[in-house]
Amino acid sequence: MTRNEFMKGLLAVGVAAGTLALAAGGAMAQTKWNLPAAYPADNPHSENLVLFAKDVEAATGGKLTITVHPNASLFKAPEIKRAVQTGQAQMGEVLLSIHENEDPIFGIDVVPFLASSFPESKKLYAASKAAVEKKLDSQGVKLLFMVPWAPQGVYTKKDVNTPDDLKGLKWRSYNVGTTRLGELFGMQSVTIQAAELPQALATGVVNSFMSSGGTGYDSKAWETLTHFYDTQAWIPKDATFVNKAAFNALDKATQDAILKSAATAEERGWKMWQEKAGWYLDQLKAKGMKVQAPSPELAAGFKKAGDTLTADWLKKAGAEGQAIIDAYKKM
Repeated sequence: MTRNEFMKGLLAVGVAAGTLALAAGGAMAQTKWNLPAAYPADNPHSENLVLFAKDVEAATGGKLTITVHPNASLFKAPEIKRAVQTGQAQMGEVLLSIHENEDPIFGIDVVPFLASSFPESKKLYAASKAAVEKKLDSQGVKLLFMVPWAPQGVYTKKDVNTPDDLKGLKWRSYNVGTTRLGELFGMQSVTIQAAELPQALATGVVNSFMSSGGTGYDSKAWETLTHFYDTQAWIPKDATFVNKAAFNALDKATQDAILKSAATAEERGWKMWQEKAGWYLDQLKAKGMKVQAPSPELAAGFKKAGDTLTADWLKKAGAEGQAIIDAYKKM
């Protein structure tokens, strides 16, 4: 081998080594996170999360990639928040009101008839956001954004014209408010999370529930139930959050990219649900369900139950809860 050939070979080895080093450096620089979520992949919440993950990846140049795990495939809905708190997952999304037993503030958006339209819900969010952030922060979790569902109504497999018609129904509950409604109307409450609802309906474990048109569509409620009463009792919200230690370990540019993408996701999510709320009800009708407003007597019964639930919530939430509601009503 001539000296020239030797030097060319040495240069080639050096270039290859440098390329490998750069590749290894890039691999080490890339951070991969998991984001467990509770709802089907084609639900607007899940679709919004996938767009959020894409925004973060684009903004960080691939430095941070987030994999969304929809339909409670990684953790069941009640486990998601705890998984993020303990670092088993870096991010998560869940219906915050299912954790009302931890702190009443998590259930403020399901205080009946307090905020039953999207504009009202947005005001209530503005009034309560700081308190929600503070509570989550104390648990090692940072709130990124919150997105609403559509207004809640009641699904049944029979005509329901009065509160007495609800007695004895097998009622799906998923938070403090729905469980308490079951008690007040003499129904048999069974705790069922969204991912388990289709099977619970198919097997007759439950034959009634309160939720949005979106959940009815996701669970194919028309296969077992016949009626949807548009009570517009409340508008619950899903919270997307991040493990605070994991977030703080990121560099400033990556943190900023997450926060900017989160703000975009929140705005997009609210718009998605406002646009799709009516579409879901149209789909229920197209599948043969009777979609209607509650009778005056049934509406009055729900209003009376709502007053009881509101008093229950205020008793638990105390001065902080009252201050939030007062601030909301002044908006």
